[in-house]
Amino acid sequence: MQILTLATARQVPAVVVSIVLLNQSLAFYNVWPTPKVTWRGHLSVELALALAILVAVSWRRGVVGSWVVRVVAMLWVTLVIGRYLDVVAPALYGRPVNLFWDLRHMSAVVAMMTDAVAGPALLGVVLAVAALVAGAYVAARWAFGQIGRALAARPWRLALGAVALTALAAYGASDRLTAGGLPAPAFAPPVAPTYWGQARLLAAQLTTRPGAATTPRPATDSDLSRVMGADVFITFIESYGAVTYDRADVSAVLAGHRTRLAADISASGREVVSAFVESPTFGGSSWLAHISLLTGVETRDESTNGTLMAQERDTLVTAFARRGYRTVALMPGLRHAWPEGAFYRFDHIYDTAQLDYRGPRFGWWTVPDQFALARLDVLEGAPAGGPRFVFFPTTSTHAPFGPTAPYQPDWVRVLSPTPYSEPDVSRAQARKPDYLNLSPSYANAVSYAFATLGGYLQAQRGRDLVMVVIGDHQPAAAVAGEGASWDVPVHVITSRAGVQARLTAAGFTAGLTPARQPIAKMHALLPVLLDAFGTTASTRAAR
Repeated sequence: MQILTLATARQVPAVVVSIVLLNQSLAFYNVWPTPKVTWRGHLSVELALALAILVAVSWRRGVVGSWVVRVVAMLWVTLVIGRYLDVVAPALYGRPVNLFWDLRHMSAVVAMMTDAVAGPALLGVVLAVAALVAGAYVAARWAFGQIGRALAARPWRLALGAVALTALAAYGASDRLTAGGLPAPAFAPPVAPTYWGQARLLAAQLTTRPGAATTPRPATDSDLSRVMGADVFITFIESYGAVTYDRADVSAVLAGHRTRLAADISASGREVVSAFVESPTFGGSSWLAHISLLTGVETRDESTNGTLMAQERDTLVTAFARRGYRTVALMPGLRHAWPEGAFYRFDHIYDTAQLDYRGPRFGWWTVPDQFALARLDVLEGAPAGGPRFVFFPTTSTHAPFGPTAPYQPDWVRVLSPTPYSEPDVSRAQARKPDYLNLSPSYANAVSYAFATLGGYLQAQRGRDLVMVVIGDHQPAAAVAGEGASWDVPVHVITSRAGVQARLTAAGFTAGLTPARQPIAKMHALLPVLLDAFGTTASTRAAR
């Protein structure tokens, strides 16, 4: 008995270290807005449950087998990964992870990174992640191995069983203890419900037949009389969100650039009215914003997106096509097949290959937005050849927001094989993003977007043009801020007074600074625009 007591006493340091290590591996929190983590002294209820199970196994079998330790260690690493994603994704991305839908786009993300990041650097990242996962498994296996060996002795079974049951009882009674004013241990949120929630999402998606859901069909019957003959652009500025107004440091950097854009708009003979709308997405998934506006149906998830895409529907694109417009998608970021183009029924889609940019590359995206606009006019023969409806989702303000191309005041030179001077190229390519502080790169990228829009409007001074400029979503939470709204600005730039009057009546304000309260959700902006662009069935009925 004394030998047994001595043996168990020698195991105390290893068992204590193992329990602390395992607890900390599931009880960490995010250091917002970074990928780092911190600890608050909280307990893991999953560890208490794991201890209780191991105690039960050892009591029944006498020992905890090595295969049990391996299985528990693998499950534990799965929980650790889930915990990390659960606490870090909202801080960096702005929303929780949805494994079913997010993993569908992982191949595109990997392809983008493979194409843009140097091979050795990318390999280093992959190896580092693999090493971290392998290290987590080795550590978990060691820790559970120490606990398993200790449980071969009855005193350890009694001690760890008591610890586990006490912790589980405290977790179950924590709300009642707190309500009664009694001290209660603090527990980190369990990870298992996160995986259960992901499993439920997966089951729901797999059992839902695409196209089966009923979605509204908003009217798109405007006669477009107030814009007829003008070229109409729907320009989605990537990641252009309310943070450009709400966050003081970003707003301060952009103030002068926004003033310059306002001056360019005025000098081009046009005026601008602005508002905020609420985007259906945050930090990414731009296509959900696109389809929400173009169809008038709120699309906050891939399920609704898939349902709409499986149907033949009228959209803002078809509304213009019916009135004799040539409909064009200007897609500088499109490098692969785009089946969604068939849903929208554009007359033509200009992708990366057709735009044929041959200048220097900046960041992850091949074609700078300024070049895309200039090239479109060459390819389309604009402004000759009849009115056009242009759908233009930009790329130069896409995360990680740099390096960003320099703005070229000479719109003819930007189409040449040497669109920029060498010093400008070197300076721009040297401005690499700081991944732990993306705000400066974000502000620089948005300032480039402002310069591009202002320069284009000036270059097209005599052209009858209506340009809707709208953000698709806020940037990731690392830039937008903790608890940021989902609001994005929308500006309508035109010389047509009738359009401006209708928009002002709908809540838009003059200038580039909108009233802070959003006037609608993104999808509800469609009828507002259709009403501004012409007479609709509802306005005819009201007469």
